[in-house]
Amino acid sequence: MLVVTTPYVPDHRVVEVRGLCFGLIVRSRGIGPNIAAAFRSLGGGEINEYTKLLEETRNHAVARLVEHATSLGANAIISMRFDSSEMGSTMSEIVAYGTAVVITPDASAVPGQRPME
Repeated sequence: MLVVTTPYVPDHRVVEVRGLCFGLIVRSRGIGPNIAAAFRSLGGGEINEYTKLLEETRNHAVARLVEHATSLGANAIISMRFDSSEMGSTMSEIVAYGTAVVITPDASAVPGQRPME
């Protein structure tokens, strides 16, 4: 599954729009990382425990996004974005969303040229 943040895929054309697709996950930070992060925050700088947790959470959201788009019969996702929010003091919500589409190579396209809108 091709996932891009652009509204098009170079050298391809969208032949069918399957609709909105998303992948949602809510994660709790847990007591262990919270304690370690509290001590690390005293000295300032990056809090590696939270960085790792958010990176894993985004990857999980993208995996769910791809799963949803696949169930819609798409072979690509265009205009992919992330959104996030906090739920309470220990939970984070991450959603990856985009447009599920069916694309095909465009033989008439000039390689690397953006399609006309």
